[in-house]
Amino acid sequence: MQYVLLGSAIILEIIATSLLKASEGFTKLLPAACCIVLYIICFYAFSKALLSINLGVAYATWCAGGIVATTIISAVIFGQKVNTIGIIAIVLIIIGCVILNLFGTSGN
Repeated sequence: MQYVLLGSAIILEIIATSLLKASEGFTKLLPAACCIVLYIICFYAFSKALLSINLGVAYATWCAGGIVATTIISAVIFGQKVNTIGIIAIVLIIIGCVILNLFGTSGN
């Protein structure tokens, strides 16, 4: 269940961050309001996930998932470019997160 909460937090954060961009500096009311609500729910789900998941592992997974997904969203939806170095950096983030999840902590 804790990984469902973590996954939910990641998805909510990705949507909220996309809405943050769409709010155009909080000048558009609906995306701004939705962004705030989703961030609140996101942090609640993340806090519940932390009851069972190691903080370092959870935060690294949350950040890596958010970075990868928002980079893809920024390229596909917002037309922002990612260069080769950026792609390499994202791959390294994923590798680092996998290593941390598999070997980086001991116990709970």
